[in-house]
Amino acid sequence: MHLVRDLLDNQVYDRDNRRLGKVDGIVLTLRRGKPPRVSAIEMGLPTLAGRIAERLGDAAVRLEQRLGVSDGRSVRVPIEKIERVGLDVHVDIDGTRTRVFAWEQWIRRVLIGRIPGANAGKPESAG
Repeated sequence: MHLVRDLLDNQVYDRDNRRLGKVDGIVLTLRRGKPPRVSAIEMGLPTLAGRIAERLGDAAVRLEQRLGVSDGRSVRVPIEKIERVGLDVHVDIDGTRTRVFAWEQWIRRVLIGRIPGANAGKPESAG
């Protein structure tokens, strides 16, 4: 398998076939005297921005933290949770139990939630 060609930027789906985003990074584990081993894939703005430039990745971390979107860490899926790789990547995780939707939730809460009538017909959350 050619990691960059066959894995990077592929669409990721969780166990319930929810689209989680794209593979933004590949995590390798270095081993003495042996070839590196793929240990995880990553999804998230800090990883994607870091592919362009390290400083841009650092800026993405600070942006997410400052806006309260997340703690600035990308979502990491261990290689053991990857079920199938083809045109898409299918993983054995529940995407709703990760931070993968942090930006969507932030936009819904901070921007859309302030539009009058945007939540019409939706029950108010107790909180």
